[in-house]
Amino acid sequence: MSTAPVIAAVDGSDDSLRALDWAVDAARRRAAPLRVVHVRQYAAWGQADVLVAGPPDAEGDPVLDGVRARLTGDAGEPAVEYVALEGVPGAVLPELGSDAELLVLGSRGRGGFASLLLGSNSLAAARDAECPVVVVPRPGREVHGDGPAEPGPRVVVGLHVDSPDDATLAFAFTEAALRAARVQVIAAYPWPVQTWSAPGQLMPPAIDQNAVESETRTLAEGFLASHRKRHPDVRADTEALPGDAAGHLVAASKDADLLVVGRHRRRFLAPARMMGSVAQAVLLHAASPIAVVPPAPPEE
Repeated sequence: MSTAPVIAAVDGSDDSLRALDWAVDAARRRAAPLRVVHVRQYAAWGQADVLVAGPPDAEGDPVLDGVRARLTGDAGEPAVEYVALEGVPGAVLPELGSDAELLVLGSRGRGGFASLLLGSNSLAAARDAECPVVVVPRPGREVHGDGPAEPGPRVVVGLHVDSPDDATLAFAFTEAALRAARVQVIAAYPWPVQTWSAPGQLMPPAIDQNAVESETRTLAEGFLASHRKRHPDVRADTEALPGDAAGHLVAASKDADLLVVGRHRRRFLAPARMMGSVAQAVLLHAASPIAVVPPAPPEE
């Protein structure tokens, strides 16, 4: 049993209730407690940097009351804690990840414009939280491309062979083991590769695409070896694909149980946390729930 909770952020919207259902299932699979959190937005005239005397009473929160009515309390459900907080959700929610196993949100809440594909709070949590963040999209997102080659539960994970991150792969394999699913590893490589020979002139590459694909697959298999050993019952299929990594991942999200991507490491010249263009693209367009995993701590 995991003692770190799975946190579901709710605000009464349909998006947050879908995220709540996903979080309940995730907590049950992990034998972990569930913490349901509602962050009340400061009033427009309030000052977000002024501390309140204490957290508001969760018993008098209509949003949490609605969640209590939604959860049946069956024997199969996890132990549930209800927490009401006040502040700016985009700042408060990422802080909740410091002692959580997962933080689960809907793609949008009550605020913002109806046309937005991703809310600012979900983006802030995925970018800044210390734990993996799962964003559950609205149903009906259309993605282009063929469906999976075979039916069955499937966890998709993106692997950048030039800068792999063990935390992302470990999360994907663990999630697949919990779901009795296979792992579909997408390792994209840049193609076509073009070089400049003179101003305004592009030359075709002097390297063979088959060789690049083979090398990409070989590197990917090497990075997966330890995870296969740790999870011998999890089948992992590697696909080395040319071109746009985000496009391949979004296409693979069709009918997937989960899509897992990593978050960029902090860099010396850019110390702020960064989402990465691929992670942001899949958050905007993937059809399945998306897990954004913070990078593993650097080795000393």
